[in-house]
Amino acid sequence: MKKVIFDCDNTMGVEGCDVDDGLALLYLLGKGWIEICGITTTFGNSDLKTVYSATQKLLNDIDATHIPLLEGSPDKHTLTSDAAEFIVATVNANQENISLLALGSLTNIYGAYLLDNEIFEKVSKIVLMGGITQELIIKGKVLNELNFSCDPAAAQCVLKNGRNVSVITGNNCLDAFFTKKDFDERLLSSDNPAAKYIARKCLYWFQNMMCTFNINGFHNWDVVAAVYLVEPSLFKDSLHHITPNLTNLEKGLLVNETEDAFPCVINLPTIDNLKMFTDDVYKAWLSLKIGF
Repeated sequence: MKKVIFDCDNTMGVEGCDVDDGLALLYLLGKGWIEICGITTTFGNSDLKTVYSATQKLLNDIDATHIPLLEGSPDKHTLTSDAAEFIVATVNANQENISLLALGSLTNIYGAYLLDNEIFEKVSKIVLMGGITQELIIKGKVLNELNFSCDPAAAQCVLKNGRNVSVITGNNCLDAFFTKKDFDERLLSSDNPAAKYIARKCLYWFQNMMCTFNINGFHNWDVVAAVYLVEPSLFKDSLHHITPNLTNLEKGLLVNETEDAFPCVINLPTIDNLKMFTDDVYKAWLSLKIGF
């Protein structure tokens, strides 16, 4: 079993807010050899209270309340939390046999590091969704980066001190576009209750994307990070020398500044085979067993 701590700003089911954290969780649960040791909630897509409530409801919906759910930091100024303590305790109990998947602001991970400065040496892999390497544009509209920029100091800490860090940037997620037509054909045609649940829970987000960008689908940001953690062979690794300074991270910007004497070597993977990637995501969702 691959053990994972799932740090997220899930807002699936919250009107006007993204669904991708929830879809990433459902993807992992559809992989029978993944053990989610706990879910730690953070701010980002919305405030902490909304994120925690949405995640609690999701776990209730899919009969997965056995997974520990922890409240994290409500803002970048509050670095102590139940989530940070849980991360430290769980990593220390599973040294070299657990990965961190962080899909929102990195404040909980930063808080864990402040409690135990050796925490990153004890995890097997750190996968982050966040950051941009250039302007992020959809249908002519420039999008703000919404993860690293939420807490630049936390992002700087994780990028500088993390071991075996892979960052799924917003730019590299643009290929993961899931159309409404494909969604309906693959999920609504299935007898699996989980498939129909996913389709129903995402309907409002398709409508949101059509109203906002006039596109009949959405970019599945956080799912890309989850897939990379589980199925890295579907990606091409790409090592970059990054200088994570606070000024750039306030915009979520990752800049190659190789003149720095001690740059961070960060992996920025890209999807290698889009069809295999997409098929893998739907297969995991369709494999999910939930009780209603």
